[in-house]
Amino acid sequence: MIVFVGAGPGAEDLITVRGQQYLKEADIIIYAGSLVNPGLLQVKKEGCEVYNSAYMTLEEVLEVMYAGEKEGKRIVRLHTGDPCLYGAIREQMDALEERQIPYEVCPGVSSFCGAAAALHAEYTLPDISQSVVITRMAGRTPVPDKESIRSFAAHQATMVIFLSTGMLGKLQEELMAGGYPADTPAAIVYKATWPEEEAYICTVETLAQVAEEHGIIKTALVLVGDVITHGNYQKSRLYAADFSTEFRQAKSSVRQTEENREEQRED
Repeated sequence: MIVFVGAGPGAEDLITVRGQQYLKEADIIIYAGSLVNPGLLQVKKEGCEVYNSAYMTLEEVLEVMYAGEKEGKRIVRLHTGDPCLYGAIREQMDALEERQIPYEVCPGVSSFCGAAAALHAEYTLPDISQSVVITRMAGRTPVPDKESIRSFAAHQATMVIFLSTGMLGKLQEELMAGGYPADTPAAIVYKATWPEEEAYICTVETLAQVAEEHGIIKTALVLVGDVITHGNYQKSRLYAADFSTEFRQAKSSVRQTEENREEQRED
């Protein structure tokens, strides 16, 4: 059996319980060493084979999987965060399906969740933003034209931008050209949830400056939007006293019901 496991955002104790159990049982672990915290491998059993895919090609990774599967071994492919985001797992799963090799996927906590935690932020504040755009700048991996930073910026929703720390000058230009005012709150979170985590709040026009001041050149997320400074938002209706749900009746409705009953008794 082959399992793609999300390693979580970085901290060793933020992998899921299920994901850690897969690591404990694995005969072979192939982990993305450029991004995954190696401390997660401490739970592996004696004799487990470990491969760092940072030094491997796709074909080499697949060959390890094929050989291990043929020998009936339990294989964990350990990806950073949640594998569904920039994890390059589709090509691996397609290759396994071509050979009719069964596999599973174990989700993980994404770094964009860890970044929000570092800033004590809520990405979806009423009257501020109810949408989160997860994207990246085009680099060696192209981005479709219709998904450019500039086009997304026109919505002025909350944005979480991966894999773009080395292009912050261009990024801030595109954000402002798309519609974000220069003083829109922004943040840079370096290695969210890792022991060496750093988080800085700035503005769209100072992203590159702040990163340079703190020597941040990679492994960071960029967050953009008014939710970062969380001002002038409306409280959630879910917990409002006059809001009814299947679990409770609005207090105003309760009072009105009691008043109606009193009137009926008087009649």
